[in-house]
Amino acid sequence: SGVMATSDGQRVPGVQNHLEKAAQKLKPAAPIKFHISSRTDSGVHALCNSAHLDIQRAPGKPAFHEKQLLSCLNYHLRPEPIRILKAHRVPDSFHARFSALSRTYLYRLLLGCSHHSEVPVFERGLCWAPVGGPLNVSAMRDAAQFLLGTHDFSTFRSQNDRAPFQSPVRTILQLDIQPSAGFLALHPEHQGLQFWELTFRSRAFLYRQVRRMVGALVAVGQGRLTPPHVKELLEMKDARAFPPNAMAPPDGLFLKSVEY
Repeated sequence: SGVMATSDGQRVPGVQNHLEKAAQKLKPAAPIKFHISSRTDSGVHALCNSAHLDIQRAPGKPAFHEKQLLSCLNYHLRPEPIRILKAHRVPDSFHARFSALSRTYLYRLLLGCSHHSEVPVFERGLCWAPVGGPLNVSAMRDAAQFLLGTHDFSTFRSQNDRAPFQSPVRTILQLDIQPSAGFLALHPEHQGLQFWELTFRSRAFLYRQVRRMVGALVAVGQGRLTPPHVKELLEMKDARAFPPNAMAPPDGLFLKSVEY
């Protein structure tokens, strides 16, 4: 249900709910709140995300050290597909979200499937397999050049943006389109499939910006848009100008890393 906490009335809790429930089992002296670096949506994956928390122990109890905190939290997270990979003590001035220098997302595309039933079972929900034949990757790379650098990305922000008054100006530091290996790359039944990864790096992204950029680039690869059309979309600075139903689904999107 996404990384952010959901309210009690929602059926599926967010990752933050599970983290805070696990932390409360450590019997802190005050309620614990996790502040998470990147607010990934429902259906989006995270290879690595970052969060900070303040934890106060009862009087007379020593402070947790990093390995102890990591071990205890993971013990209470056991039923969930969530793991704490590392823990570091940080100064009071640190903030997981606002101290980040950049965030790197990757989007996985699978080519060669004429129907969604042909997606390998171990790849389901972990990539997007757009139908319609091969993509013109060269044209996609040409279009990607228009997205690099600092722009007003109003056209590429969701009309349902959760922070509509936030500045739409963002700087794309990296946008690469490279072939990749699937989880079953050596399996003879799947050797006709091609995987591609689109890598995006920026200090911050607008709500659903990466999925809309991927959708536009795939539309270029399919010939439904041309590279100059992407430049025109940028210059329109209007979310309503984005082609209908062109946003990429969440399945193929991964938060790869957060850099400090």
